[in-house]
Amino acid sequence: MAAWHPRTRHTGRHRVLAAVVALGAVTGCGNTAVGDAEEGTERTAELLVQVTSVHEETGMTLLEGPTLAPDGGLLVVDVTAPPGEPKVLRVDTESAEVTPVFTNEDSAYTSAQFSPYDDRLYLTDFPGGRIDSVTPQGEDHTTFFSGDVDGTPMQPDDLAFDEAGHMYVSDSTGFDDPVWEPRGRVVRIDRDTAEATVLADELPSPNGISFTEDFSGLWISHYTANRIDHLGLNEDGTEVETAHPAVYFDGGTSQLDSNAVDAEGNLYQAVHGQPSIFVYSSTGEHLTTVTVPEDAAAGLDTATNIAIEPGGTDAYMTVSGEDGGFVFTFEALGEGIRQSNGG
Repeated sequence: MAAWHPRTRHTGRHRVLAAVVALGAVTGCGNTAVGDAEEGTERTAELLVQVTSVHEETGMTLLEGPTLAPDGGLLVVDVTAPPGEPKVLRVDTESAEVTPVFTNEDSAYTSAQFSPYDDRLYLTDFPGGRIDSVTPQGEDHTTFFSGDVDGTPMQPDDLAFDEAGHMYVSDSTGFDDPVWEPRGRVVRIDRDTAEATVLADELPSPNGISFTEDFSGLWISHYTANRIDHLGLNEDGTEVETAHPAVYFDGGTSQLDSNAVDAEGNLYQAVHGQPSIFVYSSTGEHLTTVTVPEDAAAGLDTATNIAIEPGGTDAYMTVSGEDGGFVFTFEALGEGIRQSNGG
């Protein structure tokens, strides 16, 4: 089937994903500027817990993929955790206790989300080009997908599930290429056969991927273009019918990371290069910016993703920097749904 081919500008790349790739090699519609928010729209998140410290072996820590398990615990991944150290961790949102869930020797997971089909936790291994799966307790580790897609290796960054449990993945291939060589893709993986189909290609390093609140389309945030696209899908989600740039982000040296959507259709956009979440309406209006407390901001430089409690407004954002990896909490603008619980 036909794939969408946009051609856009490029803004550079960060050291963390390069470090992730190196780690894998060793171990196996509106323009919105950063300063455009009206006075009073900014809100400050509260610290819940420090989850990790900088690893001596990798020289960094990077929390990602927050997702709430069926028992209410918050699961996160530590992208740069060295072999043997916890790569999936559980945070008790009431007691703030942190416990390890899963580790292995040869992966660097960049996102996590529970499938609505089998209730297992799916993890994207960025340098390994595969998607793994474990139970909520971190058991029965299996590889759901690996190998090339249309003859080209994939670097899976984030993922989203449709209502039937089919998987949609942002392939960030080309994240370290110049702007004029966009090679990223959006890939659909069948729930039953694990067959991969390219829905859109020649993209500028897609990172965040979330369904709209009604599952009619996808929000795709591009790391190397600082742009969020809206992709309208056909009825069974197997083709892109319409596509257009929806939000441009004037981030300076910072770049777009993961995203999430609440029940009202609001889009929560995490930012690499500043510890902030920018919130937009479905029509591109900048509604608010969520930041960390001023006394914490100096040692934290990246907000990667958020999760919102299903049916509630308790939101959790993963933030990292030279001080370590942290979870902060704030009140979301709308209630949480599947599209705001991991990815």
